Amino acid sequence: MVARRGEKLREHILWAAKDVFLEAGFERTSMDVVAQRAETSKRSLYAHFPSKDALFSGVVALVRELYLDRLGSPEHYVTAERADPAGALVRYCGRLLQLLLWSSSLRTLRMGIAEAERVPEIAAGYYEAVFEAPMARIAGYISRTWGVTQEEAREAAEILIGRTVYPGLMQGLLGVRQPITERPDEATLAADVDLDRIAASVRQLVPGEPAS
Repeated sequence: MVARRGEKLREHILWAAKDVFLEAGFERTSMDVVAQRAETSKRSLYAHFPSKDALFSGVVALVRELYLDRLGSPEHYVTAERADPAGALVRYCGRLLQLLLWSSSLRTLRMGIAEAERVPEIAAGYYEAVFEAPMARIAGYISRTWGVTQEEAREAAEILIGRTVYPGLMQGLLGVRQPITERPDEATLAADVDLDRIAASVRQLVPGEPAS
């Protein structure tokens, strides 16, 4: 057993707890099992997380950082090979949907929805990470790239997410659409989601050529 202390132990506990929550769900997850999986004592576990709610909140924060790091910003999708601002927006929305359709993401979302009434602040934090932060990044990108106002860009971002992400996500949450079982890779983006459908929505919403 590797001796861990302080922040390293806290992070290790969160990784272990994430797996336990996903496997068992919130109600069936026990602090005993998390301590066993993290190979630490219950005393150490409670020293970092005084309750299961606090532990779940920490896991949500961890997932948020992982998710937003993997998603990046729309500018990330502008490359030397694809110097196409509208195309970058298409790929960003596609990547957002791809990450949400991952089986791990869908299980986490279902768990957050199930616990929303009991711990609304945790559910709100997850909503901010999964939907609000990407929408803000899209709005900022549209405003900077096409020179429109923040209000116009925000409206376009909301419509774009509504058209390109929500329908597929709802299908995934309700089991109508098969989840992506392996960790989503940007290299398989075109195979995992319908980029042509997203592109059609982008063409309708972005105001022509980028601002000079």
